[in-house]
Amino acid sequence: MSTEPPQTYRPARGMAVFWIGAGLIAWVVSFLLYLEYVGQLTDAAPIVSCSISPIVTCGPNLLSPAGNLLGFSNSVIGMVLFTGPMIAGISALAAPGGMRAWYWRTFAVFVLAGFVLVHVFAYRSVFEFGSLCPWCMVVWLMTIPLFWSVTAWTLKAGVWGDGARRAGGFLSSWLVLIVVLDYALIAISAQLRLDVLGSL
Repeated sequence: MSTEPPQTYRPARGMAVFWIGAGLIAWVVSFLLYLEYVGQLTDAAPIVSCSISPIVTCGPNLLSPAGNLLGFSNSVIGMVLFTGPMIAGISALAAPGGMRAWYWRTFAVFVLAGFVLVHVFAYRSVFEFGSLCPWCMVVWLMTIPLFWSVTAWTLKAGVWGDGARRAGGFLSSWLVLIVVLDYALIAISAQLRLDVLGSL
């Protein structure tokens, strides 16, 4: 019987710090979205308004069915889920030998779910609601590089098996460009569809 300890994995310190920072920023913005949501429901002035122009505003998105997927504001979901990257980053910094593969796989799957939701919300904002929520866009800005960095690292580190290391190496090499292109896809679509710059 093998007595070798189970294999563990640990991202670079800089990446762990980025996960903590991205999760923290997204959590704070989710909280601000929640305050804006309450203000919309009660006609109370929010602490920080997100209405910049008729197109760059939170109202249509926050009160839509898509903005309340489980019957309450998606911002509550964000406040819960964005603790995940912070916990993962702290785990990476604090655990001496790293964490088991199942831990990172679970984290990666949840980040993937957030990535998919962000793009669904972005699509609906641009092509259905005809408006962009500023706070939501900050969440998008954090979630997109979070997803690509987690995916690249878990693949390259062998969390998903040795066969995926090459794909992880490719993503790691082009990580910044991939994130920029992802941002550009959303920004160009919004500008062509809504003329965001012209509305400011």
